[in-house]
Amino acid sequence: MFSPNQQTAGLAKLLNVQVPSTMNNVARDGVANGGFSQAESLVHSSKVVKGICSFTLTQNNPSDTSMAEDNQATFEHIMQHEKSAASIVCQLKNNDTYADPTSSTNDVLGVVATLGKINDDKLSRILSDYLGLDTMLALVCMTYNGVEALETYDKEGFIIKSFGLHGLSATVGRPIQRRFNVICLENLRPYVGEFFPNDPQKRLALVKPKLPNGESPRGFIGFAVNMIQLDIAHLLSLTSDGHGLRETLFYSLFSRLQVYNTRAHMLQALPFLSHGAVSLDGGLIRSNGVIVFGSQDEMKVRFAATSILLDNLVDIEKKMKELKCKKETTVEELQREEAILTHVKYTFEVKKQEFVRFMAQSSPYVMQYPIQATPRRSTPR
Repeated sequence: MFSPNQQTAGLAKLLNVQVPSTMNNVARDGVANGGFSQAESLVHSSKVVKGICSFTLTQNNPSDTSMAEDNQATFEHIMQHEKSAASIVCQLKNNDTYADPTSSTNDVLGVVATLGKINDDKLSRILSDYLGLDTMLALVCMTYNGVEALETYDKEGFIIKSFGLHGLSATVGRPIQRRFNVICLENLRPYVGEFFPNDPQKRLALVKPKLPNGESPRGFIGFAVNMIQLDIAHLLSLTSDGHGLRETLFYSLFSRLQVYNTRAHMLQALPFLSHGAVSLDGGLIRSNGVIVFGSQDEMKVRFAATSILLDNLVDIEKKMKELKCKKETTVEELQREEAILTHVKYTFEVKKQEFVRFMAQSSPYVMQYPIQATPRRSTPR
């Protein structure tokens, strides 16, 4: 096992952060104080490193402020659609009502517009326009049981306003007055295929369109489904089959929708657009081949823009999990060693008592037959 000093340095190198000298002091003290301090210092070091990572992410990134403003703008635009299901869910989520396990919104992951980010404002506008307002405001549930909990009906098929999401909306003074869409992740047909290897964002390895010469059409940027930036929590297994948001929700919404630089490029690639395309200057061709003309609608509810890639955050999260696993392993080893030490101490006490009793019983014989000391031989000088 590595010494705490070596372990601390290794962890710092792994996470690419500067470790304060106090952490090394903790490690050195752990060596001096024995095995318990060694494990304790490692646990303490992991907490300190986690704190440093959090501080680095929030302090050293100048784009955090703008990203928070974009998230807030998306939230405010959703809230402007008063008495909509999306605004109710956002309000309840903002008030931590999701923490109640009995809430009818407990299974709701969020609103489509809040579940992804895009690092280009033009692309965010055109993809939001492609989906449309109703889809951007759709609720996303993880299971069908969660879908059923949102709305309850009487025997005649009328909505019972005092139950489900309607009941919650009434309590906050914003009764739902329009239809709303709900997407259930476990009912979607997920993407079946490969992912790009070693990609923290788990992008889909879709085959690019190719001309006869083997090159992609001019102006081709990529597939819309791979241009959505996902938060760390949404990359992990959300369904019982282990699928995340990209291969379920966003693949269902965008499929193999292609993105081009200009409308001219998009129209030139028309023979390759089996699932539609969009361009950064507002061009739009739907999956059924319908070409959309006219000025682009101003979609205020759109994906939040982000000027940073989330790959680094995902990588840090992965390393933090590895660090947590190492900490848990160390604690388990410490508990085993303590159990062994306790057993050894108990055995020692038992043997000690037996020895004391033996000496007490044999002391008369020792006094009766004293052991004569052997005279020392003088050593000639």
